[in-house]
Amino acid sequence: MTYSLQDLLIKPDSPLDASGEMLVVTPESAGFEYLTFRVRKLLRGDKFACETGACELGLLVLGGRCSVESTAGSWPAFGSRAHVFDGLPTALYLPIEAEFTVTAETDCEIALCYSRAEEKYPARLVTPDEVEVEVRGGANATRQINHILKPEFPAQRLLLVEVYTPSGNWSSYPPHKHDVHNPPDEVDLEEIYYYKVDRPEGYAIQRVYTSDGRIDETLTVRDGELVLIPEGYHPVVAAHGYNVYYLNALAGSARSMAAADDPAYAWVRGSWVEQDPRVPLVTGGKER
Repeated sequence: MTYSLQDLLIKPDSPLDASGEMLVVTPESAGFEYLTFRVRKLLRGDKFACETGACELGLLVLGGRCSVESTAGSWPAFGSRAHVFDGLPTALYLPIEAEFTVTAETDCEIALCYSRAEEKYPARLVTPDEVEVEVRGGANATRQINHILKPEFPAQRLLLVEVYTPSGNWSSYPPHKHDVHNPPDEVDLEEIYYYKVDRPEGYAIQRVYTSDGRIDETLTVRDGELVLIPEGYHPVVAAHGYNVYYLNALAGSARSMAAADDPAYAWVRGSWVEQDPRVPLVTGGKER
């Protein structure tokens, strides 16, 4: 499939202050094999029911608190941050063939990250104190990584991480790719970047490109928008004055985050002497 700027940048279907489903990406719309991604806002007391079917699901609370009743278990009132810049995440993993109902205990926003799967794993709630926080990179390429569903997590394909990039910093840098199955050095992963910016007029810039030039797009990405990464390198920079968050959902040929740097820019790693003291941007947020 050939991808243009319009194919890669997905904008919300509804105003960001509305309730209901805000954004939907399916394998059919994205040209993917595995990933489906949905964002939904609920007002306090709202409910919605769904099923995982032939997919495993990572339900991540972007902000607010919700409860889940399901055929795989029940989890009352979880979520400890008002929004993504307020603390560490809570996420619920549900297996294939599960029916579930979400109830909003407060106004809340959730991301529903699905991957096609065939194997059933136990449902599990991941709380903020279980999230591994990594400070990655150096100089003005320092960023915060929140590891939620890691390769070691008992699931078949789905991987979830959050990334915080401070004002003016680069992220996903040096540019890297994961579109070839060549373990342990690189594996073939589909990926989405779902963005939040700490002020509504802010933005990030993301380049998506392949070494042969088949894809070479530079995208201006705003709060609530999503970028598809079907293949190629995909660095990000946060506009000066604005802290940028993105949620990565990945799935593919192996349960690994192995990636290959663009050889033209790999040397940058060796130039980093110290890390940006602003990072980590977000800490705390234990479940109450």
